[in-house]
Amino acid sequence: MVSTFSVVTRTGVPAERLFDASLSIDAHVASMARSGERAVGGVTSGAIALDETVTWRARHFGIRFTMTSRITSLDQPNRFVDEQVRGPFRSFHHEHAFAVDGAETVMVDTLTIASPVFGRLAERLVLVPYLRRLITERNRYLVESLSSNPGRGVA
Repeated sequence: MVSTFSVVTRTGVPAERLFDASLSIDAHVASMARSGERAVGGVTSGAIALDETVTWRARHFGIRFTMTSRITSLDQPNRFVDEQVRGPFRSFHHEHAFAVDGAETVMVDTLTIASPVFGRLAERLVLVPYLRRLITERNRYLVESLSSNPGRGVA
């Protein structure tokens, strides 16, 4: 079984800046400080690009996880996809889409995941709510960082 969900973020930050910040390893690390997430392999700082990988190490649910993701699709500044190539999920596919709606940028994160254990039950009760919260926190960090530094990038 797989579960799919989306997180929609609306902001006044220009789409191009939000897109670039979303590819920033440094911004991701800063936004995930609570879990101690850090890049330990592949691209470990700066922007990640098409076909490049990053290996993350973090503590979630009190357990240390290592996950390697690859950017499998990139259409700047509209959309990119990262997918797990090695790690704890049976599958992990994260689409980042960016659109302009009037004066706002709409960023839609769509995740499709498959739990390594307990299938749909674990996805629905634990993984989806947890990942939704992580993505929301990450997006809040990106928006606040870009809003407070209108002429600069993200951490």
